[in-house]
Amino acid sequence: MSNGIFKVPTAVNEPILSYAPGSVERAQLEKKIKELKTSTLEIPLIIGGKEVRTGQLGKCRIPHDHQHDVGIFHQAGEKEVRMAIKAAEKAWETWSEIPWEDRVAIFKRMALLLSTDYRSVLNAATMLGQSKSVYQAEIDSACELIDFFNFNAHYLYQIYRDQPLYNTKESWNRLEYRPLEGFIFAVTPFNFTSIAGNLPTSPALMGNTVLWKPASTAVYSAYFLMQLFKEAGLPDGVINFIPGKGSHVGKFVLEHDNLAGIHFTGSTAVFQNMWKTVGTHITIYKTYPRIVGETGGKDFIFAHESADPDELITALVRGAFEYQGQKCSAASRAYIPKSLWHTLKDKYIETVNSIPMGDPTDFKNFMGAVIDEAAFTSITKYIDLAKESSEANIITGGGYDRSKGWFIEPTTILTTNPKFVTMEKEIFGPVLTIFIYDNSAYEETLALCNETSPYGLTGAIFGKDRSALRKAETLLRHAAGNFYINDKPTGAVVGQQPFGGSRASGTNDKAGSPANLMRWVSMRTIKENFLPPKNYRYPHMD
Repeated sequence: MSNGIFKVPTAVNEPILSYAPGSVERAQLEKKIKELKTSTLEIPLIIGGKEVRTGQLGKCRIPHDHQHDVGIFHQAGEKEVRMAIKAAEKAWETWSEIPWEDRVAIFKRMALLLSTDYRSVLNAATMLGQSKSVYQAEIDSACELIDFFNFNAHYLYQIYRDQPLYNTKESWNRLEYRPLEGFIFAVTPFNFTSIAGNLPTSPALMGNTVLWKPASTAVYSAYFLMQLFKEAGLPDGVINFIPGKGSHVGKFVLEHDNLAGIHFTGSTAVFQNMWKTVGTHITIYKTYPRIVGETGGKDFIFAHESADPDELITALVRGAFEYQGQKCSAASRAYIPKSLWHTLKDKYIETVNSIPMGDPTDFKNFMGAVIDEAAFTSITKYIDLAKESSEANIITGGGYDRSKGWFIEPTTILTTNPKFVTMEKEIFGPVLTIFIYDNSAYEETLALCNETSPYGLTGAIFGKDRSALRKAETLLRHAAGNFYINDKPTGAVVGQQPFGGSRASGTNDKAGSPANLMRWVSMRTIKENFLPPKNYRYPHMD
């Protein structure tokens, strides 16, 4: 614990760079994109600081140009998983004992390196490997991850300062925030480089060691993160990089007795299966594993008749179609009153039809391609289903093309059935379904919104009528862990909106807050008695 002399600097959000024509950052990024695109990187596993090559290879493909590989990566199997566990256990012996000030110093250096030398590297890798626009990459792989490093360091200090309020003349009470005994298994998604960076590092910041399995479709940017960690001074073995197929990695991790925790972002089905596996093996673990997960969403925008049409249109377009709708927080269903729909319908359609889509390294494009063929196939099945249904009408988009990249047009489905399949199922693509309700059925439709989806991640209400907003906030209390008033349901900022949902959307441990970091420590209460009694008898016994 600090004696009060040392303090972690207050964290502030990283400024978003504009990448305007002629700007320094744009020139640097364009140069880095060209450099990365014209080379093919071989990516090894990194276990205990050493590069490991298995010969079992996967490809790092550009989604918007899927014949172009920017890398190949080695995949882990049972042997490598066991090596990684041993490396994590060995590193734990020293890392778990390192003073918190030294850990914080490393993470503050990570933030600084990412804000400077690594900014163009991570943004370029994310644009190429995950088909993000320059703005989406900047707010993700640069700003949000820098914020995670800085704010988590501040939250660590905040947690450690939380000590018992009361002591006596004869005793001193204090709390120790111990790392968990064992290793943490971090499983990260393709859609946010910031999440890929935060899930292994937040437990590591608290003194834990980690096995990190990134999504196979985002190994490219993840590898550059490992380089960042090493340059910042993170000791070997604290984070072990083991990309590979989930079935080839997860089985051996989850069945190991030293598993202390899981930090997960991904599909609901995978998370539930992992939880079930932990339950099956609960008697073998040395400690009950902490399970932290953020999974799916079926996020909504709900409009009251008093909403501003232009504000609503912008929220619908940005909320549903930025990054091709591949966000767990993306707006996927909307409820709009009849009177407002008549006002905004034509302008909404015109706006969506104006969206430029293509190679995100052309900075004029708003949308890129979806991540891979499996996603393309899954998303387009829902579009085809809507085309064939008498309960649905496609009013924008509906087209798709896989010839060069996995491109799907920004698609809007108008449905007469509030329980239509695309109002209920998570699609994870650029598909928004709208239900038009009678103005007089505001409360009934709010109730419908609350009960339609099994998820509870994000949602938004638009309107100027304060009583209507209050009604929505109350009736939708459990429908969204991140609830927005007159704002789109995406774009949570570290330090401003801690992120996470409940119901089928996860454990709601709020990434970007002290609550999440608390999951990676185990408290010990220490009482020191300065004047121990020397006789067992109490005064009333005399």
